[in-house]
Amino acid sequence: MKHLVLLAASAGLLAVALAPGVRADEWDKKTTITVNQPFQVPHMVLPAGTYVMKLLDSPSDRHIVQIFNKDENHLFTTILAIPNYRLEPTGKTVITFWETPPGQPKALRAWFYPGDEYGQEFAYPKSTATQIASISHATVPTTEAQQPAELPKAPVTTTPPPAEVAQNTPPPVPAPPAPAEAAPQPAPEPAPQELPKTASPYPLIAFAGLASLGIFALLRAARSL
Repeated sequence: MKHLVLLAASAGLLAVALAPGVRADEWDKKTTITVNQPFQVPHMVLPAGTYVMKLLDSPSDRHIVQIFNKDENHLFTTILAIPNYRLEPTGKTVITFWETPPGQPKALRAWFYPGDEYGQEFAYPKSTATQIASISHATVPTTEAQQPAELPKAPVTTTPPPAEVAQNTPPPVPAPPAPAEAAPQPAPEPAPQELPKTASPYPLIAFAGLASLGIFALLRAARSL
């Protein structure tokens, strides 16, 4: 009875010990592959050997593939793949390659984890995708840029420091002073009014005539004496 209890306890501990590893493989789809000849991945050619492929630990994007060496202490490349669908999942890992022009290593096409309907398909630069399509007579997923160096870069703009801007900016033009109020002009003096005439000149003329007649009469009397 004691032996049965110990056996059951040991089996339970073994299951607990193996459970994290199984869950980790299911999450990151860790797969070990051995290739006996060089092969292409996007932007890189890998020599023959053993590699570990797994998904990046990202809950938001499940199509970022990382390729490590056998000991997982060196990362060769990180690839942004695209989802690929298959109708009949299998119980083993499936990796497919594209045919390439003579003299070029085969190109990694897709990777399916055991039991998954959706896998990872790899897109290549336009120039490489065109060469593969000419041989395979099929549509090859491609990236926008032809080569990694041709990826678009955001334009760089420089902004002068605030101190330089202050030096180059002309000083503000002072506002013109408000015009002074004009002094009130004195009121014009009234023009002198002509005094009214109080007498007529005709009586004076008559008096002068009478005086002339009197003088004339006196002179004539003097001559007659």
